[in-house]
Amino acid sequence: MYIIRLFFCIPFFIFSQNQTVGVFEYTDDAYEAYTLFSPSRDTYLIDNCGRVVNMWSSNYQTGGAIYLLEDGHLLRTNRVNNSGVFSGGGIGGRLEKIDWNGDVVWYYDYNSSTYHQHHDIEPLPNGNILILAWELKTQEEAVSVGRNPDLLEDGELWPEHIIEIEPVGTNDANIVWEWHLWDHLIQDIDPDLPNYGVVSDHPELLNINYLGPGVNAAGGKADWIHANSITYNEELDQIAISSRALSEFWIIDHSTTTEEAATSQGGNSGMGGDILYRWGNPIAYDRGVAEDRVLFGQHHVQWIESGFPGQNNILLFNNGRNRPEGDYSTVDELIPPLNGYNYDIDDKNSFGPSELTWTYVAPNPTDFYADHISGCQRLGNGNTLICSGPQGRFFEVDDIGNIVWEYINPVFGNTILDQGDNPPQDPFGGDFQLSNSVFRCEKIDSDFIGFENYQLSYGFPIEGPPYIYPTLCADTQIDEYFGDQYVIQVIDLLGRKTNKSSIYLEIFNDGTVRKKCYLE
Repeated sequence: MYIIRLFFCIPFFIFSQNQTVGVFEYTDDAYEAYTLFSPSRDTYLIDNCGRVVNMWSSNYQTGGAIYLLEDGHLLRTNRVNNSGVFSGGGIGGRLEKIDWNGDVVWYYDYNSSTYHQHHDIEPLPNGNILILAWELKTQEEAVSVGRNPDLLEDGELWPEHIIEIEPVGTNDANIVWEWHLWDHLIQDIDPDLPNYGVVSDHPELLNINYLGPGVNAAGGKADWIHANSITYNEELDQIAISSRALSEFWIIDHSTTTEEAATSQGGNSGMGGDILYRWGNPIAYDRGVAEDRVLFGQHHVQWIESGFPGQNNILLFNNGRNRPEGDYSTVDELIPPLNGYNYDIDDKNSFGPSELTWTYVAPNPTDFYADHISGCQRLGNGNTLICSGPQGRFFEVDDIGNIVWEYINPVFGNTILDQGDNPPQDPFGGDFQLSNSVFRCEKIDSDFIGFENYQLSYGFPIEGPPYIYPTLCADTQIDEYFGDQYVIQVIDLLGRKTNKSSIYLEIFNDGTVRKKCYLE
């Protein structure tokens, strides 16, 4: 039999000077949805109050990209490096599907001594998956297509390629389509090679000797492209790829056959696997000057979802590293000059637009700066979710830049902070702090079809107690602990729609009850 203990109604205040992680801002204008992110081997789904809705554990550190599929499975990339040939930020190598209960139901390795998945993947509407990957080219192979031998610092190159796979069984897949950047190159140093030409006459091809503006120390390194995101537009049947090192993104045709994708003919565009559109740095195809560059090591290029404000516009996270006016980040939206399945060149003889449709920049620009990783997402109500990756900071802004929701990831490596704790120091005695960085995050609607077969329930926040909630979450506030006691149920006696203080009963796991008063 439970013993009921009633306490006097005491005033309660939401804010704490000791808050270090969790939800810092939550207003009525925030988009009501669940946020998915993976800071470690674990992947979390939380609500706007920071409460865990589900968690998936893996045996591998995340390789970056994660997606919640319509069957309720989590699709994630894992860091697996068996050959030791490829290395660098964003390395993956394995795809893994985990069911709602945490069981691995499928995996597929795409890594060897000659190719390796990295950074991102893209689930397709038909259940197939696009994989972004490096492939190894030797010095001899690079020189044979016009690479300047003096620009082979590592003695090899890792150009990008894409495969489309059809998952099979529990650990296999069929490759049903592929595209290789290596088939779409131009060079202007050796007239005896078949891909010789005037670079500015061929924006549909990549200049193999353009090294980029130096972001990520690309230079003559093997990973001179360093693509970091891939996305798909079903209506156009096109793919967009973001190159951090070259500070531009490309759009290519997916409607081709694999054979056509290796040529300059075929597909809806009639251009085969050539670059249909590129934006961010026209210097890359010799049709611009330094002042024309508008991207600075960008991430997470995407088409805005159909039916959402700005649908089919391009949204991206512009990291802003080495921006001429100073290092700061922005989230930028642009309208590509689409003409059927192709794209028009503007009056400056390069791909426009020259002006953005929308951008987010902090009131003091340098207060918002993420020099690597990071992402963004347009939401159904017109707000934009932003992941400032290195700081593990997620925040949502409205169309005029007001922050309406903000969250700080409490997971630092293998350590989860208690509220109020400072980031842990290097366990090996170094001078640096462990990081709570996150590759990117995504908000998922509560009516998402992948939730249909599951009863969603709210647990505690990821961080340890004391728990601090914004006002909108006050009905689940838990701010005191007594040994192993914790609140398992909160009952609102008066209702929150009152001019008076609302009275609550907190029922603890040992059966005791406490009466509290929350100020409205």
